[in-house]
Amino acid sequence: MDNLLCDELVQEVFLRLPPSSYSSVSLVSKRWLHLHRTSRTSLTLRLTGDDSTLHSLRFLAGPVSASSLASLSAACTQLTSLCISLSRPLFLMWIIGFPKLKELSIMVCSGGVGVEQGNDYGVSADEDSGAELGLESLCLSGIGAGDWGLGWLWRSCRKLKKLQLKSCEGVGDGGSFSSFIMCLQGVEEVELRTCRSILDGVLLKLAENCDSLASLLIYDGGSREGLLRFFSECHCNLQKLDFRLPLDLKNDHLLAVATNFRSLSSLRLQSCCLVSGEGLKALGTAVNSGLEELALINCDVVEREPGLLSTLGQNLKKLRKLDLSYNEMLLDKDFMSMLVSCNYLVDLKVRGCKGLTNASIISMLKSCKRLESVDIMHCHGIQAEAIESFVLNSPQLRRVQVEQCKISDFAKTWASHKFVEAVA
Repeated sequence: MDNLLCDELVQEVFLRLPPSSYSSVSLVSKRWLHLHRTSRTSLTLRLTGDDSTLHSLRFLAGPVSASSLASLSAACTQLTSLCISLSRPLFLMWIIGFPKLKELSIMVCSGGVGVEQGNDYGVSADEDSGAELGLESLCLSGIGAGDWGLGWLWRSCRKLKKLQLKSCEGVGDGGSFSSFIMCLQGVEEVELRTCRSILDGVLLKLAENCDSLASLLIYDGGSREGLLRFFSECHCNLQKLDFRLPLDLKNDHLLAVATNFRSLSSLRLQSCCLVSGEGLKALGTAVNSGLEELALINCDVVEREPGLLSTLGQNLKKLRKLDLSYNEMLLDKDFMSMLVSCNYLVDLKVRGCKGLTNASIISMLKSCKRLESVDIMHCHGIQAEAIESFVLNSPQLRRVQVEQCKISDFAKTWASHKFVEAVA
């Protein structure tokens, strides 16, 4: 009996109840409790013809009902960006009502029940085949392993350029990727955050069906085998890699990247504890002058292997961005040996590198005369006098991040006159 009425009708009933019955309603079931709370804490927006030029909208509270989205589509015909929360089951046909939509972000709220297997919203075959959405960027969060209902969306997103999946245990098509692969043909950028259970499947389908992929980000949840297979079999021209994989990224992955992706322009590694100097040196030799951005954040290989940074600097002389943040034991000698070769740096971050001293600032002044942005927050060994000298003698500097107590009044005045932003 509890599931005979849809959520919208139940909420409409709740709105007509007297306050004296609220406590009784919330005791009937978890579903009624959730719907009652939602119905009593909703936010009403009054949209008129003057709102037809609204282009971007974010709903921070949720979930948003289907009826609200239908009303929104009628009032905001020019909407190009939408961020919302939805409850299960996932019915997404309302997206057709936003013909100008280019960016869509959906967070699936916990609770609720999914659509039964094989039920793809009850859409007819004619409706399904005729749908073609203009979405170029899609972000989905919280898709469960048993969720159904996204098959139609995947089949309708033929113009997708950017795909983000966050905390997902499935792709909204049961255990199948048959519909998912239909949106991958033109995808250029993919981000997978905390998606360990589906990572192998997604990477395999990318390797098989996506030749346009240029940027890949994987955080907190990887698969050694899946990653290695992807790097070995992918034929796309990858240019940017960004990994935060403490226990999944190893040297054999970097060697595969060095072999297959020689046009790489950006490599970002964070907390990758199993990577050694061998893999990084091989990669540095392979990409040589093509790499413009390198980040080794909280990677103990920087501190563990003396001479590594010097070798990387010699191989990567065209680096423009370098991030060595949170390598607490990084010493002046290793850092300076890299800077000597990195004369084209414009962006440098060493936040949280407690082992660096004023000597590193002097080296930055001598070797990196093109620096525009510097982050030296929480570098306890770097003193105020060195920072003042750096600010006064860096001709291209436009932004410096450092503790307020380390910037003298004279340096602040100088920075303001030279349009240098000092951020504490």
